[in-house]
Amino acid sequence: MTDAKPKDSSEQEFKLEPDTELRFEVENPDNKSEKVVLELKSGNAEIFGTELVKDKPYFFWSGAKVAVFTWHGCTLELKGKTDVAYVAKETPMVMYLNVHAALEEERKKSEAEGKRGPIAMIVGPTDVGKSTLCKILLNYAVRATRRPIFVDLDVGQGQISVPGTIGALLVERPSGVDEGFSQLAPLVYHYGNNNPGANTALYNTVVTSLGEVTMDRMRSNKKANHSGAIINTCGWVKGDGYHQILHIAQAFEADVILVLDQERLYNELVRDMPDSVRTLFLPKSGGVVERTSKSRIDSRDARVREYFYGTKTNLYPHSFDVKFSDVRIYKIGAPSLPDSCMPLGMKAEDNMTKLVQVTPGMSVLNHLLAVSFATGVEEDVIRTNVAGFVCVTEVDMDRQTMTVLSPQPRPLPQTLLLLSEIQFMDSH
Repeated sequence: MTDAKPKDSSEQEFKLEPDTELRFEVENPDNKSEKVVLELKSGNAEIFGTELVKDKPYFFWSGAKVAVFTWHGCTLELKGKTDVAYVAKETPMVMYLNVHAALEEERKKSEAEGKRGPIAMIVGPTDVGKSTLCKILLNYAVRATRRPIFVDLDVGQGQISVPGTIGALLVERPSGVDEGFSQLAPLVYHYGNNNPGANTALYNTVVTSLGEVTMDRMRSNKKANHSGAIINTCGWVKGDGYHQILHIAQAFEADVILVLDQERLYNELVRDMPDSVRTLFLPKSGGVVERTSKSRIDSRDARVREYFYGTKTNLYPHSFDVKFSDVRIYKIGAPSLPDSCMPLGMKAEDNMTKLVQVTPGMSVLNHLLAVSFATGVEEDVIRTNVAGFVCVTEVDMDRQTMTVLSPQPRPLPQTLLLLSEIQFMDSH
């Protein structure tokens, strides 16, 4: 029997039957420091594929949307104020486990035949649980002793780095319940906008580069090569967004495409993808809710704050002055011109991947700057991955300096910086 027994106004106990999940949300914008504590009292349970430890407290703050699933039944205790908390009997977790089992069979086959493991893309409109399904499949793979590569192409949220980037990460252990996957040595490329449609030529270029490097790294790491990759994509699925999905599938040589919650997209992909690519339709979880524009902005802001200050473990970023004369700042993409105004043989989209020098000044205040590994513009800057990010917190025009927030102390590892449209107001 599933029931909730309130002990007091802020403490509840839930007894879950097998194959059910407890869903709860923490939404208190007036008190960001207010937390909810979850404990597993008996049985077994997991959050997005990460197993819970019995009697260990797990903390969740404002904005958290959590689903605790049990295969065999369990007792859970919740302390603190939740907006909603209920037990759901209808859940797609069994289907998601079947997908993992099918991918695992492909991994075993790749080991036996000495071939590359499965590359699975997850696609669908916004707010259908793509990131959550990625996390579940990656966690199950790691629990099966695999070392898959997580590829995040969603520039709107940025799970591997900050929003406005795409990246790849070798996953060697399950994600933390409240901290996500370990961020050691990620491969990150600068895009500079939270909208994949702002510069489709640039987006496709960096996706191609990330695909090439990811495939090379898989070939050089036997364990990762057999484990394959899980790819998270943006929620833009119509028009140019659909063409981006086709481009991603080609760039990463996808074997499997998992379509969440949109039959039209599923049927289009079945029609357009080669027979060698399997396309599967999956339902979204009933606990997935549509986010407001404000919650998306808050989520992006929180992701940048985490980059500099950490989540559970406090990080202490550095702040120092940089002379205008010591750095070169560029943005990617010049204003678009009609084809009739372009030089002979040049297309308008070539302008969208052009480097344009930016004069340091008030226009860069509160913007993120990507520190490129490129040493000069004579290199292919766009196809070069980045070392990390700094944020411009002050600009002094008299002294010709800008103050930057940086994860590491001065000096900057490179002096070629790329301007991002992502902004962050440092309130620390």
